[in-house]
Amino acid sequence: MAKLPEKTDFPVSQVRRYLEPGSIVLVSSAWRGATNIMTLGWHTVLEFSPSLVGLMISSGNHSHRMIRESGECVINLPTTALTDTVVDIGNTTGAEIDKFAKFNLTHQKATKVGAPLIGECHASFECRLRDDALVDRYNFFIFEVVKAHVAASPKHPETLHYTGDGVFMVSGKIISRRSRFRPEMLD
Repeated sequence: MAKLPEKTDFPVSQVRRYLEPGSIVLVSSAWRGATNIMTLGWHTVLEFSPSLVGLMISSGNHSHRMIRESGECVINLPTTALTDTVVDIGNTTGAEIDKFAKFNLTHQKATKVGAPLIGECHASFECRLRDDALVDRYNFFIFEVVKAHVAASPKHPETLHYTGDGVFMVSGKIISRRSRFRPEMLD
């Protein structure tokens, strides 16, 4: 039998270092002629069909009001090539600057929503607000992905995963277990 890892007490306020749900994304928004981009790590897939995604967007963020008022956004998936840009976007406010111009990012027109796609990102998911019941209490938005744009290559891009205190992990190697996967057994 394998040796069990020795565990010690850990601050509950820091568990996010181990439980972050997924890769860092750049959320773009548009409202009243203005656009913005925010760096976000608090998101989760809620349903497959329809495709529902939950995002926790702090009410202190400039994007919060834009997204709340417009009811739309685009979730853009950056790769590690954009690491410094991802950090810099997170350290600035769109209330003071045009982030597309400041960070030399390509503003692309979406097909289903008013918010723009970010051309440099590996994937962009156009979203409409599906449920705002948890926004006032928890700043938690539930969006439906209404259109998806994904680069053909690479199939598994290197993405960033935030662990706190300015430290990121990079998505690791791919491990396939397709031969063991039995979708009929999902419960």
